[in-house]
Amino acid sequence: MRSAQAPAQIALSGSDRALFASDIHLGAHDPATADAFLGRLRERSADASHLFLLGDLFEAWTGDDWADPVCERAIVALAQTTARGCRLFVMHGNRDFLLGLPLPTPHARGFTARTGATMLADPTVIDLFGERTLLSHGDALCTDDADYQAFRSLTRDPAWQRAFLARPLQERIAIAQDLRARSELSKSAKAEEIMDVSPDAVQAAMRAAQVRLLIHGHTHRPAVHEIAIDGQPARRLVLSDWDAAQGRGSMLLATAQGIVET
Repeated sequence: MRSAQAPAQIALSGSDRALFASDIHLGAHDPATADAFLGRLRERSADASHLFLLGDLFEAWTGDDWADPVCERAIVALAQTTARGCRLFVMHGNRDFLLGLPLPTPHARGFTARTGATMLADPTVIDLFGERTLLSHGDALCTDDADYQAFRSLTRDPAWQRAFLARPLQERIAIAQDLRARSELSKSAKAEEIMDVSPDAVQAAMRAAQVRLLIHGHTHRPAVHEIAIDGQPARRLVLSDWDAAQGRGSMLLATAQGIVET
């Protein structure tokens, strides 16, 4: 006998309009991409009821007491978005997994307080116009990359996070730069398919959540995948990454009429 589905805590219906984006990688290293994303956000969020940012909003994040000028612009823009009445939900990515976490000393510049955002657990189930939908950043589904999964488990550990955030800001920045350099070196030696999601992990996650629709980012491989879960049709929607120099960057818009790229 199939177990009853737990109700989704976030439900969209009627005239709601939801935007989904991920992997913008905002930072001072790439002001052109920030301009492209913030311009699109300003246009598309004017009549949006919900905005879901599913990880790697920022290129790096060493704590809510840090932000470069580009990130500051983004925070102001997000605050303006929520001030217009759009509900903002943000999920941690593999680059900004410290976003919104409490510092040892309370800080007036906390991300959620400044933007009005609600942080989402990864994964999260929402009710998207009557369809149970699983949202994820996507990195937890890349289970063939054992080294990354070990690193992910370490950095998502609350004790590790508290210890890291207790360090002075400049020390945190230096550690983050070193970790990023090591990550890039490690990725260069890995096959591309290892860094993509595992079909088995996707099936397991969707089956556990009792969904037929999954929306995620992380892989930088935007696509619509038609799959089957226990013989039933299902879809996996992969969000675009953002890179102005390469002409990449889009959102998904979900309404009662369906989901389209925008």
